[in-house]
Amino acid sequence: MQSFHEHLSVIDGLVVSNFNRGVFEDMKRGGLTAANCTCCIWEGFEKTAQNISKWKKFLRDNSDILLQIYDIGDIARAKSTRRVGVILGWQNSSGYGDDLNNVYLFKELGVNIVQLTYNTANPVGSGCYESRDSGLTDFGRDLVDTMNAAGVLIDLSHVGPLTSAEAIAHSKKPVAYTHTLPAALKDHPRNKTDEQLRAIAAGGGFVGVTMFPAFLDDDKASTIDTYIRAVEHVINVIGEEQVGVGTDITQGHGEDFFTWINSDKGNGRKLVDFKNATALNGFETLDKFPELTAAMERRGWPSSRIERVMGQNWIRLLGEVWTGYGRNALAAA
Repeated sequence: MQSFHEHLSVIDGLVVSNFNRGVFEDMKRGGLTAANCTCCIWEGFEKTAQNISKWKKFLRDNSDILLQIYDIGDIARAKSTRRVGVILGWQNSSGYGDDLNNVYLFKELGVNIVQLTYNTANPVGSGCYESRDSGLTDFGRDLVDTMNAAGVLIDLSHVGPLTSAEAIAHSKKPVAYTHTLPAALKDHPRNKTDEQLRAIAAGGGFVGVTMFPAFLDDDKASTIDTYIRAVEHVINVIGEEQVGVGTDITQGHGEDFFTWINSDKGNGRKLVDFKNATALNGFETLDKFPELTAAMERRGWPSSRIERVMGQNWIRLLGEVWTGYGRNALAAA
């Protein structure tokens, strides 16, 4: 008999692990239906293209357990064939360079979720660790328009507050914090105030709640229960229909990776010190998703809420955004 967790469509809004066959097997054991897998952080066009080429090889070599996600139908196919859907995503729009046509190029390669900035400033706007947020640039507004037209979800998780607010106001489609936490529980530049959460939700947007312990109120002592309390806070602020999971799990990465991501542009000033708080107690690897579902049940969540937060809300959002361009749209033209 299929368990309740096996019945769920489970979507992770951000995975930035050291990807290999072992990680993919953990994703399958955890019952993941699909995940936004990072393939750009600080890289520019050429290096990002190389990263995507590497991902295409991952997908070929592991086709027994992986399926690339181009559209909503692929998520259903991943579920029905018991494979893990891979959504290629970026944590920085630097991969586009200064050519908006590249949005369509990478869309055809399956890049479906892109964050505008990563921690610091780029030609689009400011990141959350900039000392001064100058807001969305004119190029940034053009990029938002192009991503809307191409059907690419705009991510604002690491983006500065003014740049985020202006992107939310300018976008014609819903945008997301794919992996963030409430500042009301822990005051941190990466976390969002209740006002910011309400603002993104008011525009039809979405909040994926991260379990990265450095941003949780219990820090290194954080557990799955700590995480669920944070999810409940976001639900209390914006409702359960616009909330999901975005673990930001870094499985398999070592100190060099954290030095790189926490340096401006990968090699500049140090931005933040996580003090080894990089893995949630009880969710150190991607095979732990059944424990998350079980903890929600122990918390007394109704099955409808669990279904929404674990994946259905993500599927609804992506269905709204991934329209207008792509394989199905071109075939229908």
